[in-house]
Amino acid sequence: MGAKYINKVEDSTGYKKTKIGVLPSDWEVKKLSDVSCINRESLNGNIDADYEFYYYDLSCVDNGKIYKPNNKIKFKEAPSRARRVFQKNDILFSMVRPYLKGFAYIDFECKDCICSTGFSVISSNKANDAKFIYYNLFGTVIENQVNKLLVGSNYPAINSSDVENLKIPYPKLDMEREKIGNILSTWDKAIELKEKLIEQKKEQKKGLMQRLLTGKVRLPGFEGEWEEVQVKDVCEIGRGRVISKKEIEQNQGIYPVYSSQTSNNGEIGRINTYDYDGEYITWTTDGVNAGTVFYRKGKFNCTNVCGTLKLLRHDIDARYFSLMLQGETDKYVVRHGNPKLMNNVMAIITVRIFNNYEYQKFICDIFDMADREITLLEQEVEALKQQKKGLMQLLLTGKVRVKC
Repeated sequence: MGAKYINKVEDSTGYKKTKIGVLPSDWEVKKLSDVSCINRESLNGNIDADYEFYYYDLSCVDNGKIYKPNNKIKFKEAPSRARRVFQKNDILFSMVRPYLKGFAYIDFECKDCICSTGFSVISSNKANDAKFIYYNLFGTVIENQVNKLLVGSNYPAINSSDVENLKIPYPKLDMEREKIGNILSTWDKAIELKEKLIEQKKEQKKGLMQRLLTGKVRLPGFEGEWEEVQVKDVCEIGRGRVISKKEIEQNQGIYPVYSSQTSNNGEIGRINTYDYDGEYITWTTDGVNAGTVFYRKGKFNCTNVCGTLKLLRHDIDARYFSLMLQGETDKYVVRHGNPKLMNNVMAIITVRIFNNYEYQKFICDIFDMADREITLLEQEVEALKQQKKGLMQLLLTGKVRVKC
């Protein structure tokens, strides 16, 4: 992607040492204030109190993505930090915890758009420089400078003056800067298209699950009836054990340890022994994820904030039962204080199932295929991100030159 625009540099001839690293001899080092205007426009106290605008706070920007507020707010009702005006082609730079890279390039027409003073608004002096400046914010050159500014600070933030003084490598040729920005933008577009496809696939799966698991759609060729069962009548109910971080660190192995978290499929580490072997259903008993259900297969371990279910009936597919159970658990979570779904409550949950094992298995196979397709797409996105990250570092330091 973009290969026809790139020249690979084979040796170090034509390079020089600078304050921000080794750069091509025909590049310069510029402060952001040299190539852009920081915080060009802000609202003042003379604004009509009823003036309405879209307010972008720090939560609206995350690592290159920007989320538009649903509704406008009036100036008189807005927080005091709602002051910075931004336009298309500007860059928002979060000065609070900048290591989280709350940066975004504005690629849409802006009317009545105001952001928090927690952002610096970077407006490039040359329109075609905007993307080049933007991608530099994600590079190691800027990252190193920001980290130095934060050392010894009691609050993880920098100010607008700091942003103005951040230094970036700057090719002298306008066309070179523009091409670097366009190449990296092409990668972002490819990633965005893949991510949209993933969301579409997830929505398709969600809709299919809704129709098949509720019986709104019935696949032909299968006999059977709907049956209501209580968990305690069809499952052996258990609980995991206390597994400390120390135990995981001192007994590392191949068998997963599942806890209350939902990221990484609930896995918090791996040890060299296992407590469970076979098909099980686990759920989170305590905390914000209480009631979340997982299907497990193989050798594994669970901590004490996980409940376990082992099906007693051989005519119920464990994958299918976990899907049907997930649709019910949220109704039973006790949310006073720390959310909980304990074993005694899980025992009395009623689950509606279609009592044909082959039908259950067939439906789950359909969902497994959908999951595999989504997983493959997610792996492709991650590969694109890693490739872009590597290319970005090469392009922004001149180790790889674009053809001009």
